[in-house]
Amino acid sequence: MLMPLEDVKVLDLSHALAGPFCSTMLADFGAQVFKIEPPGTGDIARSWGAPMPGGETSYFVSLHRNKKGLVLDLKHPEGRETFLRMVEKCDVVLENYRAGALEKLGLGYEVAKKRNPGIVYCSVSGYGQDGPYRDRPALDLILQAESGMISVTGEPDGTGVRCGVSVADLTAGMNAAYSILLALRVKEKTGQGQSIDVSMMEGQLGLLGIMLGAYFANGEIPKPLGTAYKALLPYQTFHTKTRDLALAVASDKQWKLFCPVIGRPDLTTDPRFKTNNDRDENRTALVALLQEVFFTRPYEEWEKILMEGGVPVGAINNLAQVVDHPQVKARNSIIDMDHPKVGKTRVVGVAARLSATPGSVRTPSPSLGEHTEEVLREVLGLDDKALASLRSKGVLG
Repeated sequence: MLMPLEDVKVLDLSHALAGPFCSTMLADFGAQVFKIEPPGTGDIARSWGAPMPGGETSYFVSLHRNKKGLVLDLKHPEGRETFLRMVEKCDVVLENYRAGALEKLGLGYEVAKKRNPGIVYCSVSGYGQDGPYRDRPALDLILQAESGMISVTGEPDGTGVRCGVSVADLTAGMNAAYSILLALRVKEKTGQGQSIDVSMMEGQLGLLGIMLGAYFANGEIPKPLGTAYKALLPYQTFHTKTRDLALAVASDKQWKLFCPVIGRPDLTTDPRFKTNNDRDENRTALVALLQEVFFTRPYEEWEKILMEGGVPVGAINNLAQVVDHPQVKARNSIIDMDHPKVGKTRVVGVAARLSATPGSVRTPSPSLGEHTEEVLREVLGLDDKALASLRSKGVLG
């Protein structure tokens, strides 16, 4: 059986993280992704991350598997025309330039649609394609700040902090992939493409939707709670004699199971802690009480006690421990990949697992311009003479 997206051709003009994360999701399930980079240094992310053999970086190698890379100068008239000819042969354009940048080059959606009415044209940006902030430059940190994400992340009574991963970029990438699949589904029915406007800002608002709902309900502005959670309690990390544990008591019913398990059945009848709202109102007292209890044993004992009692618990693992995690190993969640310059390296595998048409890591990230001539021959049918002409004019870098 074919992979789900094997007949989908994607022109990927995106750079950095949000757009490339989207195209990787598509490529993992068979889409032919043609990553187009400018001459010279290529994608800005080629210089990000730890250095690896052959001049590659960990950031780029881990992000761009399953794609074919080509160099095309879109500032050159023949480069733009070459791109538009490729639009005629492809299904999707993906870009995350500043809003309006490609329109100024004559490569926006309206022009692309004239060349191919079925094109799905996805634009990812910080704030969206309209509104007073549309022209502002925006990287992940800026959007975590502007969206309110930083205001709810961090320790209580401390300064808000950035999420440890680029959550605004990654959420935008996932929303873009989801939107592209929706648009392709519509195209199957109607033959018509459409434009897609993915905003990093709105992606963060989606993640904050439950907190915003609480704010609309009572007018209270949420503040950082460290590892705790306003809606549930106890739902946070605690210190033990050895290492920290993560505890999740998700309901009043579970609270009644939890208290006897830790040797404090009296807490179930304590009027300060009977309901989740009661526990929230008396959060400081309860957390201090529970912390005293958890300090009495090492993590290993608490894990066994809580698991046998049906209480969700987990260890606070660093990344080295995650790589060696028995569940990660059992499911081959991290896989080996051969790279022509780097050699054997390891990457995270495909997260979504389809039983009949699974995704896979098939090819390593491309070197700059590695597949330029191959792709132009395949997609446009250019011969040696045409390719030599474009190269002599600097169109192909």
